[in-house]
Amino acid sequence: IAATLSKSTPAGTDIAVGLSTTRQGSNQYTDAYVTRLGLTVNQALLRGAGTDTNLATLRQARLDTLASDFELRGFAEALVATTEQTYWNLALSQRTIDIVTNALALAEQNLRETRERIRVGILAETEAAAAEAEVARRQESLINARSALQVTRLHLLRLLNLPGRGLGDDTLALRTPPVTPDLSLDPVETYVEVAMRMRADLNQARLSLERRELELVKTRNGLLPRLDLFVTLGKSGYAESFVNSLGNLPRRDYDVLAGLRLEFPPANRAAEARHARAFATRQQTELAIENLRRLVEEDVRAAYIEVTRTREQIAATAATRRHAEETLRVETEKSRVGKSTSFLVAQAQRDLLQAQVAEVGAVVGCLKAVTELHLQQGALLERRGINAPGATAVRPPELERAP
Repeated sequence: IAATLSKSTPAGTDIAVGLSTTRQGSNQYTDAYVTRLGLTVNQALLRGAGTDTNLATLRQARLDTLASDFELRGFAEALVATTEQTYWNLALSQRTIDIVTNALALAEQNLRETRERIRVGILAETEAAAAEAEVARRQESLINARSALQVTRLHLLRLLNLPGRGLGDDTLALRTPPVTPDLSLDPVETYVEVAMRMRADLNQARLSLERRELELVKTRNGLLPRLDLFVTLGKSGYAESFVNSLGNLPRRDYDVLAGLRLEFPPANRAAEARHARAFATRQQTELAIENLRRLVEEDVRAAYIEVTRTREQIAATAATRRHAEETLRVETEKSRVGKSTSFLVAQAQRDLLQAQVAEVGAVVGCLKAVTELHLQQGALLERRGINAPGATAVRPPELERAP
């Protein structure tokens, strides 16, 4: 019968307290019971010594937990960005339907006026074909726009996952219309600097580097020979019964054993291979982080350029739309006095429709580009007032080790 309690400390000390009882019998003498209470202390002096080595696995587990926080944060940021962009796509679809509906009404009005002029003999019957074709085009565009609206609505409902609402819910109403954002951009270097601190994937990579460094600590310790100092203290009790042997333990009979234990394998190739692999992996992680930093900067700068482009595009498309409106007005007046054709009027209507859709598309594109910039910056959740794990950077970028 034996029972042992043991404990290991971060310093590499193993402490064990044990109580054991054995029965010794023979053919000539009465059976005897030997009960021994012992204390053993083993202190590692080389391999397995020190808190850095013994706490490395625990610290790696902590880093894994932090990494999961950043992974969750990255997922949340991507979900918010996708939801926002889908919202603006739905808003664009609604505005497109309004524009196409107005264009259809305008084309139908032009068709009625053309038929009236044909009836009174002002225009030839061939003029009706262009006006009828334009009405058919607008009807086709309206069908496509409504279909796109329903598909985008399904996508947004799935992303929102609203309680009590299925994907067939058609009561979803948008409260914020697509309007030109009042945005004051900081220098692009400011966005890059924030991204270097806040990007979830970059922080997750830094944690991976710290984990590799801890793995190096463990494998480096594995290269050392094992040298342990051990001390064993014990007291034994002898009797013809188990109970009496326990009662004899307080006597002054005890034993002490102390010494050094050395274990030195002549060729520790397995440990050397583990250390070499850990070192190479750490170097690979460092290079991967440096490459990721460049990718992050590229993403931020590209998103910044896109925001600038879409802001300028809004003004350009607005000017194009005004020109198309004036062109349609002129062609309509010329058609009424017989100096233009239904084909030219239909073409002007088509150009106006395209210009109106392009103008709204530029506004929506700018709103989506701003969301993308904040996503690439790693600050989208803060800008939307959303609290999520991983809001604190692992460490400043200047502390990162150069490859």
